[in-house]
Amino acid sequence: MEPAFHILLSIKTATGFENFGTFSLGHDKDAASRIFQRLKGNEDISDTDILHAALVETKNNLPVNIQLISCTLKEVAENCAIITKEIFKLLE
Repeated sequence: MEPAFHILLSIKTATGFENFGTFSLGHDKDAASRIFQRLKGNEDISDTDILHAALVETKNNLPVNIQLISCTLKEVAENCAIITKEIFKLLE
């Protein structure tokens, strides 16, 4: 089974992090990495961070986080726009 890549958005709740959005990026690891590198956020993760974006590889139906950043609400909005534009480019 070919690995698939996606960006997973999550928010911190009283019980832990809950996923609230997923963007499928296809099977090209280089393209997925390039898109993730364009995202706004901070690689220095702390316990006080509320919003996360993760680049995830799914291989043999098992997810593996490749990279994680914390984001502000404004950065999440900007990241959604960046991801959407890049997905349109991939689908052309």
